[in-house]
Amino acid sequence: MKLSLNTLYIVSTPIGNLEDITLRAINVLKNSDIILCEDTRHSIKLLNHLGIKKKLISYHKFNEKKQTSVIIEYINQGKILSLISDAGTPLLSDPGKLILNECLKNNISVVPIPGVSSITTAMSVSGFSDKFLFYGFLPKTEKKIDNTLNALSLIDYSLIFFVPSIKIDFYLKKFNKFFLGRKIMIAKEITKVHEEFFRDEVRNIKLVKKSFIPKGELTIVVSENNIKSKPIDKEKIINKAKIYLKKYSLKDTVDLIIKSEKIDKKKEVYNLCLKLKNEKKN
Repeated sequence: MKLSLNTLYIVSTPIGNLEDITLRAINVLKNSDIILCEDTRHSIKLLNHLGIKKKLISYHKFNEKKQTSVIIEYINQGKILSLISDAGTPLLSDPGKLILNECLKNNISVVPIPGVSSITTAMSVSGFSDKFLFYGFLPKTEKKIDNTLNALSLIDYSLIFFVPSIKIDFYLKKFNKFFLGRKIMIAKEITKVHEEFFRDEVRNIKLVKKSFIPKGELTIVVSENNIKSKPIDKEKIINKAKIYLKKYSLKDTVDLIIKSEKIDKKKEVYNLCLKLKNEKKN
């Protein structure tokens, strides 16, 4: 395959097992003049495995703004450039968006070279609905996390997250709060020697054993909300809400009722509590 000039190739690489790379990806990397790497120290292991020796340029979230003009200049000089991330498909919760958009502004072609992605790999063995939403990494502050998960809890799709393994227990507590009634799959070290998939209902999840936790990131899939629950006892909910709303905010009242009654119809509980609160104002 002859590569085109004035083009940036977005090349997917293995997420663990080095044999999970396409022939086309190998060909593109072999014929590139420069390979942009998220971490050159990491990428050199794959390139050495493939017998590829090319000029490598570090391109990550801390220097991408600075490197963008340099990269555009290389492409305009007729150099063939490829972009790879540490693992999987670039730009999916990885650097590259800035250079991609700059290429499009400058009429430079961007060609995807498809391959492995932990997103679709985990989704394919989850057993959940294939209508899914990929969120990636959650916000860093607790308030933003709560707001985000609250909004996502209203979406009836499977949900995929990247989670730092060191904070897995923290996130499991959050999932138990917002995704009651759903199932969960935690994927660790996908395609590697110690690959493992942990499956259970969110409500049954306890703190994960330290032996399960690897370094790096975990891919978590939360199921669609398809568990049929019994109709809620509206009278009971209203009576509890009358008591809680005297002391707590609307949000806290809803959370307390859901937790104490072990129900997963958050939106319905919220509407009942909101109606009651508004009636009191009038």
